[in-house]
Amino acid sequence: MINQIFSIRGATTVEENSVSQITERSVELMKEIVSRNNLSENSCFEITDYIISTTEDITAFYPARAIRESGVVNAPIFSAKEPSIDGALPLCIRVMVRVSNSGERVEPKHVYLHNAKNLRKDLIEK
Repeated sequence: MINQIFSIRGATTVEENSVSQITERSVELMKEIVSRNNLSENSCFEITDYIISTTEDITAFYPARAIRESGVVNAPIFSAKEPSIDGALPLCIRVMVRVSNSGERVEPKHVYLHNAKNLRKDLIEK
């Protein structure tokens, strides 16, 4: 039995800094990460923790709270603000999910949604 720890990266954007948009897009991103990586269907996987970062223009609501209250995952969360960089993608929420796998070795499927698809074209599914 292989014991593997790996991280799944993901990001999304919101159209506006509002509670409803931040909640909807944060939960959508986490659901896609769980779904594309079969995390809920495979008992070999356990989400150990995840990190969320947001750009400075996201202030209306806390993405970590939206995900935690949705019940999509039950794991410790750490949140941070992205540095303010000229030309950076605005209204962006990034997530890194750490997973422990006691089954076969797998390659993570990273998830980039909405305008965040342009961040890492090398990591998104073709």
